[in-house]
Amino acid sequence: MGSPAMNPMDQSMQHPARHESNRRAWNEAAAKYARDVEADIAFLRARGASFCPPERAYLRDLREWCGRAIHLQCAGGRDTLSLWNLGAREVVGVDISDDMIACARAKSDALAAPATWIRCDILETPHALDGTADLVYTGRGALLWMMDLPAWARVVARLLRPGGRLYVFEGHPLAWVWDQTADQFRLDPVYGNYFDERIFSEAGWPETYIPADVQPPGGYADKYERQYTLGAILNALVDAGLRLRRLEEHPDRYWTALPHVPDAELDRLPHTFSLLMERPAGV
Repeated sequence: MGSPAMNPMDQSMQHPARHESNRRAWNEAAAKYARDVEADIAFLRARGASFCPPERAYLRDLREWCGRAIHLQCAGGRDTLSLWNLGAREVVGVDISDDMIACARAKSDALAAPATWIRCDILETPHALDGTADLVYTGRGALLWMMDLPAWARVVARLLRPGGRLYVFEGHPLAWVWDQTADQFRLDPVYGNYFDERIFSEAGWPETYIPADVQPPGGYADKYERQYTLGAILNALVDAGLRLRRLEEHPDRYWTALPHVPDAELDRLPHTFSLLMERPAGV
């Protein structure tokens, strides 16, 4: 999270320009992912699947129904190729970062996996893929990079075939509001408003995520991010024509959340959620 960049009324910068700045920032971050390519190949070759327990409940039967899985914001492709290991016959990864796509392609080439990688803004995902996905998968820190949620939802809807499913496993919006330095649940002085619609910007990456020795020595690109309420996410997808099948909230965490708060207390609040949507047959 960074410092506030603008209020909701400041819409002078177009969303594609923000996404382009995020592309440069993720190219910076990809140096860390490049270090993990060989380890990821070994993990995937051993039929590993890099999903959290709640995700496995939704993805366990892919072999029975998933011909093509499209992973939006696929990063370095480890999760995308994990969908193949779980039974998807073909996977497509879409990401805005050139260097992340290069990491993903190196993995699928080594594994001879039936994978296609597309480097583009998610909102510009090629129409050639429309109506071809049995599954669209995304999450784990993905949606906060999308500046136009309704446009994202429309991309998801057009990619799905009739009867196809969207599965989102994402950080719970409530996790955004807490003071990360506190030893108890306390609202953050900047981010402590669940309904805040501001876009935040920051340059560079925390060393807890991207080690200092792989960060570029020159200037850093600005990253733009924002948080959405559960209602905003669900309603954007409903407005795009999808139907809700299931919404669950989980105490599970895929990152180090509130490191000074005991786990027993953390487990009393949601930190992630699962959202399963479907494109109705005949639509």
